[in-house]
Amino acid sequence: MKWVLSLTAVLAVTVIGLAVWFFWPVLNPPAVATTTPTTTAAMIERGAYLARVGNCIGCHTAEDGPDYAGGRRVPTPFGTVFTSNLTPDAETGLGNWTAADFYRAMHHGQAKDGTFLLPAFPFTNYTRVTREDSDAIYVFLQSLAPVKRVTPEPEMAFPYNTLLARLGWQRLFFRPATFEPVPERTDAWNRGRYLVEGLGHCSACHTIRGPLGEEREDYEYAGGRIAGMEWDALPLNVSERMDEVDKAELKQLLHAGTSRDNVTSGPMAEVVFNSTQYLTDADLDAMIAYISSLPIKPEPEPRASTKVEGQRRADLIKQGSAVYQAHCETCHGSDGEGRAYAYPALAGNPLVTAPSANNAIRMVLYGGFAPSTGANPQPYGMPPFSHQLDDEDVAAVISYIRNAWGNRASAVAPIEISDY
Repeated sequence: MKWVLSLTAVLAVTVIGLAVWFFWPVLNPPAVATTTPTTTAAMIERGAYLARVGNCIGCHTAEDGPDYAGGRRVPTPFGTVFTSNLTPDAETGLGNWTAADFYRAMHHGQAKDGTFLLPAFPFTNYTRVTREDSDAIYVFLQSLAPVKRVTPEPEMAFPYNTLLARLGWQRLFFRPATFEPVPERTDAWNRGRYLVEGLGHCSACHTIRGPLGEEREDYEYAGGRIAGMEWDALPLNVSERMDEVDKAELKQLLHAGTSRDNVTSGPMAEVVFNSTQYLTDADLDAMIAYISSLPIKPEPEPRASTKVEGQRRADLIKQGSAVYQAHCETCHGSDGEGRAYAYPALAGNPLVTAPSANNAIRMVLYGGFAPSTGANPQPYGMPPFSHQLDDEDVAAVISYIRNAWGNRASAVAPIEISDY
């Protein structure tokens, strides 16, 4: 009996020791300097700009609430979370936070009270933000009018709602990092990398997630279904196709929301509306310089879909041609050429020919609307057709545009439309 008890004690001590060893780096992050930034008009202005780069207002503003007061519902595969109040209200916001507290959240993913933040807040990207930039954002947020708005508790399923899950996730998938410029690269490229990988947190949408919500490095910036959302993000690593014309097109999209051949819609339209339209030319050029250098990685496999082949495929495409002529040709042109800065071209459009037809289906069913921006305050929009076309016609017209004018992509089965 004594032998059994001794063995049990050894095992218990071993398990506890392993747990302490495993979680120690997360439970004991390096100390954060407690310096207090000076509040000046220039500092507030700089912080406001950086907050725009990070699109803080987009996530931390509820549909029915004041700017930055939080409460926006964020769906995830593991439950629903609600964004926090960033205004300087002492009870419900950041009123009692110091600059060090704010940097700890950005850099280490921990709140003022030591709570481990959920990775829906992209601290995995923000960890690269410099202390100087973090302090500037903090000063700007402290300059806002305080708003008393309690953040609802997350509605996470077990075991994702436990402290152990948060600890384990950070230990497995997060390492605090400091941005280090690459000496052999230009200042513009390094600035672009800092913005894309840090405050811009582009990988949060443009890199698919693994089973526990971690970003898949093997598909970095390769696009795919956005976790918790109904949209797909297009790949960013398309350097083999990005010449100077493409770079100018991308800059116009990020600045105005529309360009000669394309238009932003869905979540990206919101990013342009809240964030990228306000960026300087130098920062947009820097981001594009970095994006155009990204290595090509394979696009993730789309969700399983019903294969449409042979005569059924040919019939759908023929039917889709008639639907297109009746409902789409007036705006998008007989050859899918679109109209510059108004209606996007469909010929050669990566959204149209993406491995997944999800975005195209959503656009046809529910319409698409470009953001209203300073450069394009009255954008054109696409009306929804869910009330006019049945599943057969929707599948047919999408199958047609995915295979007309040189496009080559899979056809869409009518049964897939019923899932929407």
